[in-house]
Amino acid sequence: MSLFITFEGGEGGGKSVQAKALFRRLSDLAVPVLLTHEPGGTPFGERLGRWLKWAKGAEISPLTELMLFNACRAQLVAEVIKPNLKSGKAVISDRYADSTTVYQGYGRGLDLAMVKATNKAATQGLKPDLTVLLDIAVEKGLARKLARKQDRFEQEASIFHHRVKEGYLKLAAAEPRRWLVIDASRSRQEVADIIWQRVSRLISKRRG
Repeated sequence: MSLFITFEGGEGGGKSVQAKALFRRLSDLAVPVLLTHEPGGTPFGERLGRWLKWAKGAEISPLTELMLFNACRAQLVAEVIKPNLKSGKAVISDRYADSTTVYQGYGRGLDLAMVKATNKAATQGLKPDLTVLLDIAVEKGLARKLARKQDRFEQEASIFHHRVKEGYLKLAAAEPRRWLVIDASRSRQEVADIIWQRVSRLISKRRG
């Protein structure tokens, strides 16, 4: 039962927590499932992803970010996502191409058509069956991150994160059948239950 689910959202929305919770739930039901993440998910992607997020003293242009994130993504799709979907597994990814559309397009201000075309090349046109957007107020999300070291993107000014939030909501509004938008200020269990309601319906449809 091939099924591709991605988790998206600004900083502090709980993407990783909910992606792992869904992975555990599917695993408990003996559904073959793989959990991955961006940037990373392959040895090449992990090395490049660490540099993209944690590089010190390096001025990385928005266009360079676009290309490097998509280099990580191209390897992840070819090496991990497509083969596992082909073998009939459910694949869950903590971030995917929509992150680049929003962060480098809306956030950095790159031309959206160029960003989407580059994403499409890297993903070989592969789109998720479901994208979960964990939407949270910018200030509340960033406050959740204050207790630990912040990466290059978490350190951006508030206006950048507001553009990211706006970008996500625009993408979700443009494809309502693919996106599930959830108020991430709700409890973890409430959010997990909402996600499961949608995922269980998808599984039922796939199984006929």
